[in-house]
Amino acid sequence: MRGSKSNLISLREDVTNDTSDLSEMKISDEKGSVEKRTMTLIGKKGYHDSVYKNAAKIFQSIRTEKRKDRILVRYGDGSASPMLTFKDQYSQRVSYELAFSALKYQNLLEELLVDSCVYPCHSIPDELTSLLVVMLYDLQDRKFQAREIFDEEEPVAEVRKIERYLYSFRTKLAAALARCRIKHDALSVEYILPESIRKQEQRASALPLCVWINTFKISPQDVFRDLKTKGFTRVESVSDFDRYTYCMDQHCHDVLVFPSSLKEELLNLDLFADCKLLLQDKSCSLAVHSAQALLNTGDDIIAAHAGSHLTIAHMAVLANHSLSTVFVCGVKSSEKAAELRNLFSHMGCKNIQLLHEDFTETGPTDPRLQKATVILLLPPCSGLGVGNPIDFILNENGDAGLLRDLFRGSVSEDKLNILAERQLNELMHAMEFNKVQSIVYCTCSVYPEENELVVKKAMESGVEGNKVQPYRLIPPVFSTCSNSKTSTEIFFKMEPSEFSGCCFLAVLAREVHTYMCYYRCVTEQVSVGDVQYQVQNSVSPLQACRVQSL
Repeated sequence: MRGSKSNLISLREDVTNDTSDLSEMKISDEKGSVEKRTMTLIGKKGYHDSVYKNAAKIFQSIRTEKRKDRILVRYGDGSASPMLTFKDQYSQRVSYELAFSALKYQNLLEELLVDSCVYPCHSIPDELTSLLVVMLYDLQDRKFQAREIFDEEEPVAEVRKIERYLYSFRTKLAAALARCRIKHDALSVEYILPESIRKQEQRASALPLCVWINTFKISPQDVFRDLKTKGFTRVESVSDFDRYTYCMDQHCHDVLVFPSSLKEELLNLDLFADCKLLLQDKSCSLAVHSAQALLNTGDDIIAAHAGSHLTIAHMAVLANHSLSTVFVCGVKSSEKAAELRNLFSHMGCKNIQLLHEDFTETGPTDPRLQKATVILLLPPCSGLGVGNPIDFILNENGDAGLLRDLFRGSVSEDKLNILAERQLNELMHAMEFNKVQSIVYCTCSVYPEENELVVKKAMESGVEGNKVQPYRLIPPVFSTCSNSKTSTEIFFKMEPSEFSGCCFLAVLAREVHTYMCYYRCVTEQVSVGDVQYQVQNSVSPLQACRVQSL
């Protein structure tokens, strides 16, 4: 047992050295090179007042609600959606990270507040309890050292008030933390977390990094040369990774894979600052590559969700080879449209057209979409299979509620049913576009209710009508590297692992094209569009495949 008096004294003395170094893990998640350098300098000295304020609002919306007999502290009413204003991407990222950390350690932090007699305090209303919890997490993460105040920041009165109050009790809080660690027999506070959460964090921090090449700005050959001059060595696979190494992805020809330990150094390269290389989860690249393989020259594509500007940009880069336009649905505000146009312009993307209407509000006979033959459908999903939840929320327009679900390890039945119903409605709406020949449906969900079952229900619905050929499932096709194998499975699935996050991918194609799509995609790895053109005068798709196989 570690419950002796000597151990308590020892833990109180070395608590500043043994407190888990969680913020260092969060540092490796930073994206921009300038932001990264800033994080390295101030990450252990605290954040601007606005970060604590926003983190408290996020935490208030995702915190764990407890039964009345288990409530230790009282929080204010958090029913209203928080109004968040971020000064930059760095502030946005660390606000979410701080809120997620407070959520994971909510039980511990509440226990510290009560055990140290810091709570209750009549001068601090319930509406500020979330701020109290968030700032306590950061204080212990700084080993109870004072925060560095920045001259250029605008002070927030309630943040300064909570800060002074907590700091005045720092000795009692440190002692309470030491007692809690003894109680849980924990070497550091991270060992107080549930084992499932610790494993998820370990897996996320070790996942290989996937980046795609923006060929609007640079060729793959120039990327390889640039990386070589910077000391990187190309290897055959992830299993060959050493320090400064990378490999080509096995499915997507323009995706490079790097060891997770290189994230900070990679994001400081000019290749990233100039948007020549973009860091993004592999599942998104799989979706756009499978959609690109279905395009004929001059065909357009409909992106059902504005979601991630990185996904839209990647689709535009690949579709440019087919002289295609990417129509993006659901860009509601002029401010959002201006923001996206600026981002796409910086990436060199010129073949993107933004639509105000949501996808389900866009009619199948819309004159703007008459050349569209492919629909890319990446609907909002539960997201429990994502590798890095903060990246997913920020880059893929995800819901902060994902953090709560990840901590719980599941999604409520009601939420799952709502998501699945919306996904089904969107997929059925996509099937109503008579001139569309293929639909790519993709999620990062681990639930069949959002994956196979949605696709099955949509195909059984018969929404296409009798005037067009019905849809059939075909194996997804990617623009593969020479050493890869094309899957013959109807659905493409990646389970969460030490090498990747989760991905579910389904491709629906009109029945008249199913046989030729399957034959050519599997044996020659060419696009469905090429097959359609070459056998358009054949008696039947099956006969076309037989003729070409002779």
